[in-house]
Amino acid sequence: MRGCVDRHRIDVRGMSYAVRVHGGVAASATAVLLHGFAGSADDWREIDEPLAAAGVRTIAIDLPGHGGTDAPTDLSRYAPDETADDLVSILSALGVGRAHWVGYSMGARIALRTALHAPARTAALVLESASTGIPDHDARAERRVRDEALASEIETRGIEWFVPHWESQPIFATQASLPAERQEAQRARRLRQRPEGLACSLRGSGQGATPDLTPQLGAIACPVHLIAGAEDAPYVEHARRIAGALRSASVRIVPEAGHNVHLERPEEFTRALLDHLASVRREDPAGAPSSLPRSLSCP
Repeated sequence: MRGCVDRHRIDVRGMSYAVRVHGGVAASATAVLLHGFAGSADDWREIDEPLAAAGVRTIAIDLPGHGGTDAPTDLSRYAPDETADDLVSILSALGVGRAHWVGYSMGARIALRTALHAPARTAALVLESASTGIPDHDARAERRVRDEALASEIETRGIEWFVPHWESQPIFATQASLPAERQEAQRARRLRQRPEGLACSLRGSGQGATPDLTPQLGAIACPVHLIAGAEDAPYVEHARRIAGALRSASVRIVPEAGHNVHLERPEEFTRALLDHLASVRREDPAGAPSSLPRSLSCP
């Protein structure tokens, strides 16, 4: 049976977020899905139905400056701590008490921030192609300069220039072998982005603008599962390094996949996610309530 899909506009501290809920409130678990840079909530649609069939409700959120969410000019509203605070408010508005936070790339860094910011609202983390940021101060400053240059180019040359430029990055080379319809669907979603939103996101929440989270990893007590594509060697290394710094972590390396595992190998990604959620339930069968008394999502 297909899951129920419900779209919301949720206002948090003057910013309107676009949120897509898939599955009913009777689900056994709730997963919040956080996309990567230049992505949107719709990037996760291919895994919606398998998760719903397994009893997992998903809440996919357009992050600041992306998709249908507002793109404020105040760069402080893009800071990961600010976004984490907003995401917890969105959970409350939807009547969700505790969730599994699933993040890809930029979204993985924000998921880490959210776990640190609101541990009581975090059942587990699933981090795909994750990094903690750039540890070295000088390297981070250099990245900030590059991010600013890219942000200025996006504003000047527009989204039609940015999308093929972004797709030509070596980190996405493995996607060239995907079926044409899957590549076109992703390109169409990217072309709907707003130049000003992407530029502000780079300036406010890019790796050049935010400190490295490595020193704080030891404070994360919830189970963490790290997923990386075998063809994405730098992020395989990141996954293993992050896992070594956490209290409770596991790593899954997906063969024949690059940076975006959920796009390139959706079935393997979904299985890894469901396996982790099942292991969390086995270790903590009672857990904390996943729902608050009030819910805006579909029955």
